Amino acid sequence: MLTISNLTYRIAGREILANASVSVSAGHHAGLVGRNGAGKSTLLKLISGDLHMDSGTIDVPRNWRIGRLEQEMKEQGRSLLNCVLAADTERMSLLAEAEHATDPNRIAEIHGRLVDIQAHSAESRAAEILAGLGFDSAAQQRPLSDFSGGWQMRVALAAQLFSAPDLMLLDEPTNHLDLEATLWLESYLKNYPGTILLVSHDRDLLNKVVNRIIHLSRGGMISYAGGYDDFESMRRLRMEQDMAMASKVDAQRKHMQAFVDRFRYKASKARQAQSRLKMIAKLQPIALVADEKGINISFPQPEALAPPLITIDHVSVGYEPGKPILKNLDLRLDPDDRIALLGSNGNGKSTFIKLLAGKLAPMTGDMRKSSKLRVGYFAQHQTDELDVEATPIEVMARAAPDLLPDKRRAHLGRFGIGQDQANTKVSRLSGGEKARLLLALMSRQAPNILLLDEPSNHLDIDSRQALVEAINEFEGAVIIISHDPNLIELTADRLWLVKDGAVKTFDGDMDDYRRQIISERREKNRSEKRGALPEKASAPKAAAAHAAAPAKNAPKAQVPQHNAKKAALSPERKKALSGAETAISKLTQALDIIEAKLSSPALYNGPSPELATWQTKHAEVKKKLAEAEETWLELSAG
Repeated sequence: MLTISNLTYRIAGREILANASVSVSAGHHAGLVGRNGAGKSTLLKLISGDLHMDSGTIDVPRNWRIGRLEQEMKEQGRSLLNCVLAADTERMSLLAEAEHATDPNRIAEIHGRLVDIQAHSAESRAAEILAGLGFDSAAQQRPLSDFSGGWQMRVALAAQLFSAPDLMLLDEPTNHLDLEATLWLESYLKNYPGTILLVSHDRDLLNKVVNRIIHLSRGGMISYAGGYDDFESMRRLRMEQDMAMASKVDAQRKHMQAFVDRFRYKASKARQAQSRLKMIAKLQPIALVADEKGINISFPQPEALAPPLITIDHVSVGYEPGKPILKNLDLRLDPDDRIALLGSNGNGKSTFIKLLAGKLAPMTGDMRKSSKLRVGYFAQHQTDELDVEATPIEVMARAAPDLLPDKRRAHLGRFGIGQDQANTKVSRLSGGEKARLLLALMSRQAPNILLLDEPSNHLDIDSRQALVEAINEFEGAVIIISHDPNLIELTADRLWLVKDGAVKTFDGDMDDYRRQIISERREKNRSEKRGALPEKASAPKAAAAHAAAPAKNAPKAQVPQHNAKKAALSPERKKALSGAETAISKLTQALDIIEAKLSSPALYNGPSPELATWQTKHAEVKKKLAEAEETWLELSAG
């Protein structure tokens, strides 16, 4: 169990955490929530030892390994696969020692430990994690230096997941992911057997991965059972109860004070009046749960225009002549459209939005826009283009010189940038404040269409909710790219899938898209495994499947060799080998059934005893399958 007791931490004399206490049981997944600046990331750094507390204790079991995200990946010349494999330092150390060890006993210990930590399957596990985060087989063999900072952070996340620590510390792990990778991570984390502390502003992730919410507010920490929706419900109920109690106490106080005011100077009632004064003094005020209101966001309403706003006929678009990313686009956008773009990174979602924004011109075809159309374009990379030495009011003055100073301040106020933030240098603003400044800049001319490319990065949950409300109140068109499924579900009424060079309507909702991703990934994994069997027969699962069905999976030349080797075994060993093959076959089928059950979104709608049962079965079958594979390998080797 992780136990935090009376923790205090100050920055420049200001208390971030003040005598805060909380505990997290082994195997539990806890989400850390709170407003920006509440101390969530600070708490993770205190637990990992990157920061030192002013007072209090943090007790982590001695045998627990703590996993944290590396901010900078080393050895840029390594392939992505090797970068991830290197994260298992025990395996790397044992393999290095095995090359030089001469003592037979130590060699046996090394190989025994390698079996215990499943070193034989390390490469396939690392590849599977990288694939889930968006790296195909070819990309996994490329050097880390080939990839940008955002993609390198994905590799760092893959390395952290692969190391399988006892306590995993995750700080906004989805910030550099697309929706597809986010859905994969969600599935991976909710089945993770270790303990997790997760800082996230992704409501969907917090609902489906964690079973406890730790709320940081005003220097303290309060733990709630369940996911984020459960936390909100319980917090609201607690606020209502506290307010009701406060009203009751206030009524008592007023009643007694009225008696005192009336009879204080009347001799026959003076003693009673004094008694009531003492009772009033003893009535303690009720400490109300702070109702931390989110930031208000409000887009200016656009001028009404007749449809269509944009018409696209047979358009191709890309960055290099003769190499279009998207081809033969035939689409139209109307003033009431609310569309979310789906598709993995690299398929052209941002390219499509840049086409609509006028940042890219069509290579072929025709694109027509309404003559009075004004476009608001938001992209997260624009943060890097802000003048960090200027203040928001100065940035707004440069962007909108025709606006009067009062109008500029009022417009910034629409996005929660008050007087203090407006006069603060951009370099000192938080990530959420910078994002809201960009929203203010892109909407300064009351655009008819909002093009939003990952607008919720760095926004806390309350600010994301404010953004949802602002989008829904906006009377123009909206095209949105987001890795936050909750944001898409609450704002978009149409889904377009960007895939294979095309932009097409997706017939379904987000649950349908989740199921499609899971189905495609499962089929891809099966295809890759089938294709890898002849070349990777040394891998336990591949070898076991190869042995169990040689006529189906193995090249014909290998079947007689397999049968001849099996025939040479003693009857007892042959019987045991057949038993192991049968066990592997049945356990693999059972594992497929369980994983199919666990992939159902309905299973995660709230606390469910059935979920715990299936997760327990999953762990048991995986363990038995690993044991059966080891048995098969030992018998085959003999």
